[in-house]
Amino acid sequence: MTTPETPASPSPSTPPLALLLDVDGPVASPVTRTVQPAIIADMLALAAAGIPVIFNTGRSAAFIREQVMDPMIAAGMPAGTLIHAICEKGAVWFSYTSTGAGAVHVDHELAIPRAFGDDVRRLVAEDYARHMFFDETKLAMVSVEQHIDVANSDYRDEQELFDTDAIGLMARHGLGVVRLEHHAPDSDDQIDYRVDPTIISTDIESVRLGKDLGASRAVELLAAQGITPLAWRTVGDSRTDYAMADWLHHNDHPVKHVDVRPADGVPVKPYEVLTAADLGLGAEVIHDDAGAAFLHRWRSALIG
Repeated sequence: MTTPETPASPSPSTPPLALLLDVDGPVASPVTRTVQPAIIADMLALAAAGIPVIFNTGRSAAFIREQVMDPMIAAGMPAGTLIHAICEKGAVWFSYTSTGAGAVHVDHELAIPRAFGDDVRRLVAEDYARHMFFDETKLAMVSVEQHIDVANSDYRDEQELFDTDAIGLMARHGLGVVRLEHHAPDSDDQIDYRVDPTIISTDIESVRLGKDLGASRAVELLAAQGITPLAWRTVGDSRTDYAMADWLHHNDHPVKHVDVRPADGVPVKPYEVLTAADLGLGAEVIHDDAGAAFLHRWRSALIG
């Protein structure tokens, strides 16, 4: 079972906990892409009580505004509550309150060349439109995503073909790329970009992007507010999400990581890794159902 959490700190500058949340999986359903009302309610309650709630996702700012920010505001987000959203694996970030979103910041040095993105858009339209769509909302990455009405097994078969074609496109643009174990350096023997397949999408991105960069930005955003959490909880549904906790641990921030899809195997880490089993739940409780259970547990422990 999980260790009981500390009651909420009276000091807003040193909250007992900060939450760094991947979105697809732990918060938004990978099937419907929407967020359960109970998750919205618990995140609101935690944030209103002074527990930093920060999203660290590969999703775009537009997706977070539509699927997370708007429902939180509609549910009655208290005035003065500030939520940070780190998007596109650290390349894009913004903050929002009950009045809406602030300025969206983009690190253009980490953006994919526009001409390559245009070619991927054409590739999807011509060869893959039945199974996936080009994400027009991305500002730095290039992403394609499974249509909701397509079976995931069918999408995954097409994804393999798309990823191969995307790697070929990168070579024609003179871009060095890595995909899992496949490495294809550019003419200068450099690899600057990554093809990153997930269960419902493929992201094409700078190798400098990642959930560790998002964790770094999260700490910076809180520091700018004068906030230093006593501990962190990171939540994700894939091996790459462990990079959040890796970075925090390496930089001396107490952290535990929650894996809401541990079927891939839980790696050995120097920090504690939690799964739904630690809440007494069965192995079938995964994704946003597991995320909802942890959020509710933290709300009960920290707020009552």
